[in-house]
Amino acid sequence: MENMPEYSVSELSGALKRTVETSFGQVRVRGELSGFKRAASGHLYAALKDDSALIDIVMFSRSAATLAFRPEDGLEVVVTGKLTTYPGRSKYQIVVERMAPAGVGALLAQVEARRQALAAEGLFDAGRKKTLPHIPQVIGVITSPTGAVIRDILHRLADRFPRHVLVWPVAVQGEAAAAQVTAAIRGFNALEKDGPVPRPDLIIVARGGGSIEDLAAFNEESVVRAAAASTIPLISAVGHETDTTLIDYASDWRAPTPTAAAERAVPVRADLVAHIATLGARLAQASARSMALRAERSRALAARLPAPRRLIELPAQRLDDLAGRLPRGLEGARARAGRRLAEAGGALRPALLAARISRAGAALAAAGLRPRLLVRRAELDAQRLAATARLLGSLGPDQVLARGYALVLAPGGALVPRAADARAQRALTIRFADGEVETQPLGPGSQPRLL
Repeated sequence: MENMPEYSVSELSGALKRTVETSFGQVRVRGELSGFKRAASGHLYAALKDDSALIDIVMFSRSAATLAFRPEDGLEVVVTGKLTTYPGRSKYQIVVERMAPAGVGALLAQVEARRQALAAEGLFDAGRKKTLPHIPQVIGVITSPTGAVIRDILHRLADRFPRHVLVWPVAVQGEAAAAQVTAAIRGFNALEKDGPVPRPDLIIVARGGGSIEDLAAFNEESVVRAAAASTIPLISAVGHETDTTLIDYASDWRAPTPTAAAERAVPVRADLVAHIATLGARLAQASARSMALRAERSRALAARLPAPRRLIELPAQRLDDLAGRLPRGLEGARARAGRRLAEAGGALRPALLAARISRAGAALAAAGLRPRLLVRRAELDAQRLAATARLLGSLGPDQVLARGYALVLAPGGALVPRAADARAQRALTIRFADGEVETQPLGPGSQPRLL
């Protein structure tokens, strides 16, 4: 035992590292990912396990950037790399250079599970779909700026209906593709309508065909959520007609190819021009028919009306007749008025009035109604009237009352001359020279009482 060589820990660890790397070199291992995590540096760390064993793996950021899918726990993968040791922890591991799903079935199962989870949130509901604009003014295209896809879209738009196109360049494959597509969708939605960069009326997310691994970025949850949250209508044109990705479910319309997306985005301008021309011709024909029909109806109605000159012939004749009769009528009226004036003027001649006054005076004289006699007679009548008034004043009731007498009157104002008549009244009025007193008649032996 004393003859055995002595190693330091570092020497032994280094010898083990060299032995493992020399014995195995490049390895290709299949297993299920466990404990997967991504460091801030971009390096990937996980364990690869099967039913009875486990081995750590590490994939540095340079190799991780080439991944076409998103690794996660439970996914079965095939990794290719170099087996080595990590002396700092006395463990061995695989430095992975390439990683792929262990068959299409595993990756499809991962995509299907994600689809069901997102569908349960309602991101794929038909009620969320927005109507695509008929003729968008600005179209935003999210795709690779160097591929054939953008050329096909631009060429198709130019043939059908040239529009203002904004291209947002992104990677459409690899580890960075999902983040770039997500940022592009959100970036177009963040543009202001009246800003320096026009805001698109429609977004096209496009990529050519490829394997399920190549299209993995468009199955990422971040891309799907960005498409569902877009307030701008979005067309997905990822892969060929048989390819389906999760962004297709979240988009407002799925195009089988990028060229079909361009065709759906805009109509054919020549067809629109021809259609408008057809509508214009139909409008002109309809207007002409309407005008002709109205003219025919007007002529039919006009035929039922008498000629305008006949409508005014009778009133014109009547006017001529009245115009001829008017001077004669005026002349006759003037003559009659002249005669009446002459008759009235003849009756008012001074000589005639003087004769009438003379005859009236003679008639008065004959009747004995001379003025002086009438005045004298009036004076005598006035003297007799004054004497009669004096006699009436001396013999009237007021003078009798002034000498101490009184009048007894019934309620109606009738004179009560006897006591028997007074007892028959309910009330009596006694009038003195200076006023009246109300009283009631009393029976025999009673005392009088004033009211």
